[in-house]
Amino acid sequence: MEHITETPTLQGPAERFTGDVHLNMIETPTEPARLAAALVRFTPGARTNWHSHANGQTLYVTDGVGLVGTRDGNVVRVRAGQTVKCPAGEEHWHGATDTTFMAHIAMVVGDGSGDGTTWLEPVTADQYAGALNSGN
Repeated sequence: MEHITETPTLQGPAERFTGDVHLNMIETPTEPARLAAALVRFTPGARTNWHSHANGQTLYVTDGVGLVGTRDGNVVRVRAGQTVKCPAGEEHWHGATDTTFMAHIAMVVGDGSGDGTTWLEPVTADQYAGALNSGN
């Protein structure tokens, strides 16, 4: 057993996020393990860039209200206690609403050469505004 009493809080890098995002790594795997997990906290209006995962991603919302959107325009509004599964290869983004914080545990199964995430361009202000109006 390993008891980890503290993990540092890191600022989400600007090349992957819009707004203030804070990360605490829960699990950074070493072979043969491949599960990576992090607690990710978004301030109001903050969000990820578009991205995809080779083996998909699972998001478990721990606090607040957020949005998860896909390239086809599908947007879901998520709240504490809810889970969203993003399938392998699906381009998506996630973040807080414009008026609330949101935190989730992000879980990704790596592809053997890293976490399998492909980072893309930022979500535009218009895309984000549209998501705020359509998230259910």
